[in-house]
Amino acid sequence: MSRENMSEFYAAVCAEHEIEINPHVLHVLEKTTGTDSVTIELRGNNRPRDVQRLDDGDVLALSKCLRNHTSVTVLFVSTGLDVSYNNITDEGVGHLVDLLQEDSSSLRSLDLMFNDIRRDGAEVLAKSLQCNSTLLSLRLSNNKIENSGAMHLASMLQVNSTLRELELAHCDLDTQSVIAFSIVLKSNQTLRSVDISRPLLFSHQEEWAVHVSEMLAVNSSLVELHLGKMEMTDTGMERLTGGLRLNGSLRYLDLRCNRVTRDGVRHLADLLKKNRTLEVVDLSSNWIEDEGGVYLSEAVAWPGCVLRELSVSGNNIRTAGLLSLAHALTVNTTLNHVYIWGNHLEEPVCQAFGELIASGRLPPEQTDVSAYEADGRVFLAEVFHSLRRRYYGTNSFGTDTCPADEAAGHDSSFTPHVESRRHVSLQSS
Repeated sequence: MSRENMSEFYAAVCAEHEIEINPHVLHVLEKTTGTDSVTIELRGNNRPRDVQRLDDGDVLALSKCLRNHTSVTVLFVSTGLDVSYNNITDEGVGHLVDLLQEDSSSLRSLDLMFNDIRRDGAEVLAKSLQCNSTLLSLRLSNNKIENSGAMHLASMLQVNSTLRELELAHCDLDTQSVIAFSIVLKSNQTLRSVDISRPLLFSHQEEWAVHVSEMLAVNSSLVELHLGKMEMTDTGMERLTGGLRLNGSLRYLDLRCNRVTRDGVRHLADLLKKNRTLEVVDLSSNWIEDEGGVYLSEAVAWPGCVLRELSVSGNNIRTAGLLSLAHALTVNTTLNHVYIWGNHLEEPVCQAFGELIASGRLPPEQTDVSAYEADGRVFLAEVFHSLRRRYYGTNSFGTDTCPADEAAGHDSSFTPHVESRRHVSLQSS
């Protein structure tokens, strides 16, 4: 398929349906070639070039163009479609699902984050995915699909055996839908990564944590779990770690922005001393303080600890807890990504972490602080590195990129990530 043919076909579809040509879509299609691996990236927040965000009419034209072009099967070999940060509504989703229902489609990744999709759009997507066998990654975060939309997606997971990654953060889920996902994940052994961060949970009993714990005790496929902004307390942490003691697959646990204190993190520390799979833990923006820092440090220094990346930024940890962590890093040779900014970085802490960085024990690109000296004193400045936001992904051929083969002796070493990097590797050249 030539670039000219693809863009010309799009223009023809727009003319046929009396849709105004979107310059952004036209520009991207002009650059798209018929390679074996490509992402059509139509994000609405591209910079520095301002773009015209897609609306439902644009999606209709795009969908018809991709479905009806005579060479579309050449284009859609291991393909991703990124239409995040646009103005797509439920109507637009109805046009997009046509791409998922085509027998010849090989759409692997669909990114719909930050649009205006509601429960009806989520229902249409869920029904389409019940019989789809190609899509591996679906991102719906920051769409207000609410509980009813989420329940349709949970039901879809009872029959879909292809989807590997599902993101539903900031989607106004409630306790019922969070529990529903936990229940279905007891039997679904396909999903590798799930993000249900920031649901709207009004109960203080943390019933969801009981169900998530029970799910983790029996699920053997989940690699990455995001539970940020869940209002989790120490009780919830205790329940969660109970299930994790029986889990042998989870590598990445995201517990950002919860209400965990030293008592809750003690349960996690005890788990890390025995767990042989958890490699990335995000505890940023909790309240573990010095004692919690000491508990974690003891776990890090424990023989056989497999933790590789840890964030405790913004936890009100003072000198004792941070020095304990610095000392643990001299014992542990596995943990090499540590993020501590937002705590009390007094001079002894600055000296200790400055020495770790200077010696090479803590690589500069794998921490969020940098040491400098002024008036004979050592200080730490913030560096804009942070814990990777994603661990699991699919590569351009649709296969897993998480180190799930570690047990078979394959190398599972990490590439350092920063906050701004996107994880899914379906990128056009």
